[in-house]
Amino acid sequence: MAKGQFKQPVLIQLGRIDRDRVVLGVKDAAEILLREWPAADTAHRTKAMAACLEVIQGTKPPSHARRHFVAACKEAKVLL
Repeated sequence: MAKGQFKQPVLIQLGRIDRDRVVLGVKDAAEILLREWPAADTAHRTKAMAACLEVIQGTKPPSHARRHFVAACKEAKVLL
C-alpha cells in the first residue's frame, strides 16, 4: 500500500448526483478539504485538515486522517 493511502476508500458526493468521488488517500482528502469543500469552516473540517497534515508529515498513520475526514464528510452531508 502506498504511503498515505487509506485501507478502505471513502465515497463522497460533493455536488451533482452523478458525480460521486472515491477518495483513496490523504492527499486526495486534503485537496478536497482545501479546494472543493462545500461547507464553511467547521471544527470537523479543521480537525480533518490538521489530521491530513500530520499524516503527510509522518507523525500519524493514514487511519487517523481517514477517521477525521469521514467525520467531516458526515457533518457536511457528503458521505455516501
